[in-house]
Amino acid sequence: MSGLTDIFRAVDEPVEQDTDKLVDLFRNRAELKKEFAALRDEKYSLEDRVKEHRGAIERVQQQLNHLEALLLDPEWVHNVVTFYQLRRLAVHCETRLARFAEQLKQQREKRIQDKVLGAWREEINRQRADVDARIGEHRMRLQLLEDQLQAERHKLSTMGGLSKLMKGKAQAESVEDTQASVTAAQASELELLQELERIENAQAPAHEGLDIATKRSINFMILSYAQQLFMDYYEDDLAGLAKEASDRSVGAVNYGSKQDCDEILGRITERREEVEKREVSTKLLQKRAKLIAKHAVFRNDDDAAPVPGSVATVFDVNANGVVSQFDANLLGENYFGVAKVLSR
Repeated sequence: MSGLTDIFRAVDEPVEQDTDKLVDLFRNRAELKKEFAALRDEKYSLEDRVKEHRGAIERVQQQLNHLEALLLDPEWVHNVVTFYQLRRLAVHCETRLARFAEQLKQQREKRIQDKVLGAWREEINRQRADVDARIGEHRMRLQLLEDQLQAERHKLSTMGGLSKLMKGKAQAESVEDTQASVTAAQASELELLQELERIENAQAPAHEGLDIATKRSINFMILSYAQQLFMDYYEDDLAGLAKEASDRSVGAVNYGSKQDCDEILGRITERREEVEKREVSTKLLQKRAKLIAKHAVFRNDDDAAPVPGSVATVFDVNANGVVSQFDANLLGENYFGVAKVLSR
């Protein structure tokens, strides 16, 4: 019987090994299928990207061909130059507005952060002064205890035989009590020193960002500056023409004859020179911002950007403080990219 058992056992072992190999084979096959599927998806994704790039290249080539055709056409060449000069004016205004918005945000953030840091430093200095005072008082008490301990020990050491026999035990206990008080005082001083170190190593609070009220205040100033830019180029509708050039493609707008185009180009140059020489008054911007804020409406309490229709009035404030107004929805039409530079 034992021989038969050995024979069957010898036969079963290869079967179990073959089964394990078969399981490993199926597992490897499943993993290979997953990898193949991933490679196939990556291939399709790359093919899609290649198609997108080819489409983009074709669109750019079409634009270049269209531009070349316009430049070769004597009736359109002056329109092309005017179009891109107007677009340049739009980009110039966008750049100025974006720079103003970024500087204003940085100033407000720095002001708030300085205020937070100032309050934190005052609190740290107050805590440090409090601990320093407690350490000074504690060291005076410790010095008195150490002097008392020295006196108690001297008294115990100078006792005579009879006096030591009668009062020595009480005096020794007094020395032990004073020693315990000194040890406790030293431990307390160490705790105070550790507290002082903790205060001195305290980290300044992290900047938590601007609150809604501050963001709204910033946005009112940005809108005020956008209105100033709009009025700078409002005459002869240069602001409107620049906006049109930034929104449309070359060849979609006809500015007229060469004489008409030259006149527009001359107005652009002349107006830009006038605007660049003049500095924008901060008080004027602030006054206009307050007027904008009075009319601003927000969809939600946590919205920083106002509803465009509620700030669609342009306020023109002259040097004497006289205010005139007219309708122009700069935010709704996104003049000079104002919508993207507002604080959110």
